[in-house]
Amino acid sequence: MFIADVLGGYDVYKGPENLEPSQISGAQWPVNEPLAVVPAMSAVTKNLGFGVTIATTYEQPYHLARRISTVDHLTKGRLAWNIVTGYLDSAAKNLGSKAQPNHADRYAAAEEYIDVMYKLFESSWRDDAVVLDAKRGVYTEPSRVRKINHVGKHYQVPGPHICQPSPQRTPVLCQAGTSKSGQAFASKNAELIFVAGHSPSVIKNNIAAIRQQAKDLGRDPQNVKFMTMMCPIIARTQEEADAKYEEYSSLASIDGALALFGGWTGIDLAAYDDDQELRHVESNAIK
Repeated sequence: MFIADVLGGYDVYKGPENLEPSQISGAQWPVNEPLAVVPAMSAVTKNLGFGVTIATTYEQPYHLARRISTVDHLTKGRLAWNIVTGYLDSAAKNLGSKAQPNHADRYAAAEEYIDVMYKLFESSWRDDAVVLDAKRGVYTEPSRVRKINHVGKHYQVPGPHICQPSPQRTPVLCQAGTSKSGQAFASKNAELIFVAGHSPSVIKNNIAAIRQQAKDLGRDPQNVKFMTMMCPIIARTQEEADAKYEEYSSLASIDGALALFGGWTGIDLAAYDDDQELRHVESNAIK
């Protein structure tokens, strides 16, 4: 079960900072905290995995590592992390900045971020660090826990990780970036990558590029798995499926779709005529 998440509203369409189209249509609004609801769902399921989107740009890695390890414990090792760097200026403004960092800088910071997370998850505690020795009065053997002493450009984290190792240690790592920076990050780190495109050939090219980069980094390219976006409409007969499709289409919100597009791309389509051709527009959102 994949849960998308954002830390701000889609306020580009009919903007600037206009949330009304998102609020009226329910375009990823409102949004609850996904890591808070996953443990509740995991408590009443056995085999369901949970992929949660969490941005690296607005949270310290030490803090996030604790939250991820805690939920991995509670789900008994069924957590996946969809790693994003964010794309909404509204999120940056809500968290104390005038605008988000530029696209390349967000990914450069994410590279160091994931290195810190690996150190906290994988190299801070030995598997046998927790001994629970009541006779000696020892909960954790200190010699089996170490600091990570990370000092980098963006983060300084002495550690050690404050959580004992969870069932997976590191959750399943997902990613959805297909920009040049996103592909480089995904080919190095991701186990599962979400891809979308208007034709199979576009998706095929993205998959081939990422797998080649993974191979160049020494990974088995077939170990990088892909999922593509598709919306099936299922019914007992073709006629019932057609009727469902017509009903769903009648409920669609054009303004809601344009609000989502604006948030994803940073482009306000209200400034364009319906029949106007949209050429490449530079933005600091999804590339």
